[in-house]
Amino acid sequence: MVLLSFDIEEFDMPFEYGKDISFADQIAISRKGTIAILDLLDKHQVKATFFCTATFAENIPDLIKRIIETGHELGSHGYYHSDFKPEHLLQSKLKLEELSGAEITGYRMARMMPVDEKEIEKAGYQYNTSINPTYLPGRYNNFHISRTFYTEENVLQIPASVSPIVRFPLFWLSFHNLPLSLYKKLASWTYKKDKYLNIYFHPWEFTDLDDFERFGFPAYVRKNTGDKMMSRMDEFIKWLKSKDYPLGTFQQFIRNIKK
Repeated sequence: MVLLSFDIEEFDMPFEYGKDISFADQIAISRKGTIAILDLLDKHQVKATFFCTATFAENIPDLIKRIIETGHELGSHGYYHSDFKPEHLLQSKLKLEELSGAEITGYRMARMMPVDEKEIEKAGYQYNTSINPTYLPGRYNNFHISRTFYTEENVLQIPASVSPIVRFPLFWLSFHNLPLSLYKKLASWTYKKDKYLNIYFHPWEFTDLDDFERFGFPAYVRKNTGDKMMSRMDEFIKWLKSKDYPLGTFQQFIRNIKK
């Protein structure tokens, strides 16, 4: 199964590059991208998982309703995107359940940072997908962690997909910067080995990020965003379907592996 997921959040990334952005603009940009994603998923009639911060969810109640009503899964991405306390694990879960009326069973930590698995279990989550099992300079070195799913502290761990052997990450930056033909080859290699893919993106990638003065993003972040990202994702989903790779939510995947 292919697990497409989207970390929907306050668009605070410009702060990492020394740029200010108002809270209203953070919400508006991520909202625009989320709508674009939902429209594309509707077009292809495929389901995905949205890991949402409680703060963003409070500001997009109509889109939370749409996510649930169209059969997608909602997971927690914390309470805030740029602040974390252990108590936010349960608080965000409860807030998202209140806003959506759905059970929240999965968690993804903002920026794929480490999180205490005991705290994840204590907050009542069934699975955690906060690990990118590769090396990313300035972020993390997770070469020692299993590439594929495993259980820790009674919580199912579902790492983001990386290729066999060299552990090349199949995350959002690779999708933007590699030729799509090469990305497909890496995805196919990984799927054949692991029998699933776990690939994540963000809503702001589906908006125009080319304004360097406003956002301060380097070329490798700006590349293939906005309409180009929509076209690439459209082609990628068509390709996945042509390969007869089923697409689904994390909850569907967990039900399948427990059979």
